Amino acid sequence: MKIEDKINELKITLPEAKAPVGSYVATKKSGNLLFISGQISIDENGELIKGKVGKDLSTDQAYEAAKRCGLSLVAQAKAACDGDLSKIKSCIKLTGFVNSTDNFTEQPKVINGASDLIASIFGDAGMHTRAAVSTNSLPLGVSVEVDAIFELN
Repeated sequence: MKIEDKINELKITLPEAKAPVGSYVATKKSGNLLFISGQISIDENGELIKGKVGKDLSTDQAYEAAKRCGLSLVAQAKAACDGDLSKIKSCIKLTGFVNSTDNFTEQPKVINGASDLIASIFGDAGMHTRAAVSTNSLPLGVSVEVDAIFELN
């Protein structure tokens, strides 16, 4: 099944691939690798998903925030591949950052939101290595940020 067909089957609407707001690029190709800068948690209305996980957000709410980061990663990948997601061979790695309280320990469950989304879209090619890290703060006060490395055909 084509990736676009899978996205439609899953009733997924990709957000707009946002331009970076700092001194960096959203994506960078090196050889057959595509590096995607960290995508922050933004809801379907374009509002930032903010707050500390374990205090302001539950693990389930943060999972959904990470899923939104995953959608932005796919949107950035699509833009970098000139609209053709069939150029993605596999997802190599995700790194997820969770703005959480000191005693919060469910970072892997949160970042599963992005991991599950990538796997649902790309199937076996979406299975990746990963890190799920807690942090005391993220840009603009968001709850989750995820970056990615994809392999291109």
